[in-house]
Amino acid sequence: MKKILLFAILMFSFSCSTEKTETQEEATTSVLTDAPDWAQEVIWYQIFPERFRNGDPSNDPTAGDIIGSYPGFIPQDWAITPWAQDWYKPDPYFASLDGKKDDSGNPVNNFGQKAQLRRYGGDLQGVIDQLDYLENLGVTAIYFNPLNDAPSLHKYDARHWRHIDRNFGPTPEEDVRIMAGESPDDPATWQMTGADKMFVSLIDQLHQRGMRVILDYSWNHTGDQCWAFLDVKEKGKDSKFADWYWIEEYDDPATPENEFDFKGWANVKGLPEIKETQKHEGNAVKAFEGNVYSEAAKQHIFNITKRWMDPNGDGDPSDGVDGFRLDVAGEVPLGFWRDYREFVRGINPEAYLLGEIWWEEFPNKLLDPEPFLRGDVFDAVMNYRWYRAARTFFAQAPEKIPVSEFVDSLKSFTSNIRKQNTYAMMNVSASHDVPRLSTSLFNKSKYKYQASPNNENYKIHKPDAKTFEDLRLLLAQQFTYVGAPQIWAGDEMGMWGADDPDTRKPLIWPDYEFEPETAHPLGIARPTDEVKFDQDLFAYYQKLIRIRKENPVLATGDLDYLMVDDEKEILAYSRFDGEKEVIVVFNTGEEAQVVEVPKKFGGEYEQVVLTVGLETDRSGLETDIGRRSAVLFISK
Repeated sequence: MKKILLFAILMFSFSCSTEKTETQEEATTSVLTDAPDWAQEVIWYQIFPERFRNGDPSNDPTAGDIIGSYPGFIPQDWAITPWAQDWYKPDPYFASLDGKKDDSGNPVNNFGQKAQLRRYGGDLQGVIDQLDYLENLGVTAIYFNPLNDAPSLHKYDARHWRHIDRNFGPTPEEDVRIMAGESPDDPATWQMTGADKMFVSLIDQLHQRGMRVILDYSWNHTGDQCWAFLDVKEKGKDSKFADWYWIEEYDDPATPENEFDFKGWANVKGLPEIKETQKHEGNAVKAFEGNVYSEAAKQHIFNITKRWMDPNGDGDPSDGVDGFRLDVAGEVPLGFWRDYREFVRGINPEAYLLGEIWWEEFPNKLLDPEPFLRGDVFDAVMNYRWYRAARTFFAQAPEKIPVSEFVDSLKSFTSNIRKQNTYAMMNVSASHDVPRLSTSLFNKSKYKYQASPNNENYKIHKPDAKTFEDLRLLLAQQFTYVGAPQIWAGDEMGMWGADDPDTRKPLIWPDYEFEPETAHPLGIARPTDEVKFDQDLFAYYQKLIRIRKENPVLATGDLDYLMVDDEKEILAYSRFDGEKEVIVVFNTGEEAQVVEVPKKFGGEYEQVVLTVGLETDRSGLETDIGRRSAVLFISK
């Protein structure tokens, strides 16, 4: 039925034939399989709502709102953390956690565990208040980490998929009453909470500013406070939601012990997994066939999806989100994703589906996303493979590689993937799940491996000048390469931080006065760092975004490698179409040198120096290029 609906949408209005022509069949297939054109043109900005900005302190989380979050209990002296506090400075209630065990029986003894209880009060009003900032930066698409109602700071442990988190909107207590009055599995009873209405308004405001919006969901698991899971815990096998989850054993009421056991994602009991028709087994992640086991669970997911794609239910998706980022997508079966794509495209043929396809085996092997990019599952994936290669090349992390090896890696990543999917990629430089970009480049260890202050050799203080030099080179490549560049909110501000939770520090807005960072969670010596918005780095991001927007060929043009010189450490490539060419040249060596770059068109080229270098234009495309520099040549 969905294919018939898609066909009907695409039929010419003057056609009265009841049979599909070959052209119409192709159009129907195109809607289902093609990546939306807009996906290759956007500049992504990723927002982690709890740490973006506290726009409305009246809706800040209470201890009651976070029941069920890690570590499984809340100290009596728990309180909101001041936004501008030294990150590693212990909160007063941290002392109440000493000697306690979390809900998995592990002792709570380090900063990373304790910081999971922190709340800063970030909310949707904080995003609304900074829309001018986002527009001034130049971003054109927002990726929201989960907004669904959940007790944690990250919101991947959904209580209610169908509602925006109570503490992200203006009326948390009223929102709780509304949720309690609904039948969660019956969409006819669903209402709009204050937070829901605010999000719909925010979508409209972003759309008016020409910004797309995608929303993060994990259909792989809920939280253990989810209404369906709580029903299973209470009623056991008699619950009508018992087949939604991987239940290993039910409680035997005849015994004093509680034998209830279930599968949690990554063995985390706070994240019970949705049951599929077959289990994903083993440590290695591989694409696998199958579907969601319960048709009711699957329909519930579809109902949530439709709710945010067409909030007013009038059949016009323009008031809804423009797509979804799908969490731990490699651990959900392909059959479900095919059905999901068909359903989503039946609502909005231009919707974008982005999969989190990441590790095959941590920390050495990233998963080849090709099985997910054949036109029947996702439009793109978060392009971690590009970033790990670029990090190695520009920052010599974990070791120095020649130009040719970097180019070979880039070519290999695209060799088995359709061009349209390559161009629709979200080229991720950092995120909520990895160290901040500057800290990642500052430390030369393996990507994401032991990237924690618990490793006393991992540098957690402000990166040095050499690191920000590497960072500017990597960004120059990110914004001139195929695929849509992504900014993890705060990187453009000059923030630093190790892996989770340190990558999730509250953003350092210029109108805030922050305490300097002086503390180290291991109690060892560290430099004192001023915490302040970096105006120069912000301006550099603005420049890169402006150049990409002014030269659409950087988003849609072909790619041709012009110079791959291991000896001189020169990389040059062309982004071109029939009318325009932008040549990108990197000198990654430590000495300035003269480079003569081949060009595809006659006429003049404008030279734009992106990083510190010499601007001497000798003749044509022969130029002096400074050490560790990037230069553009743009055809006029």
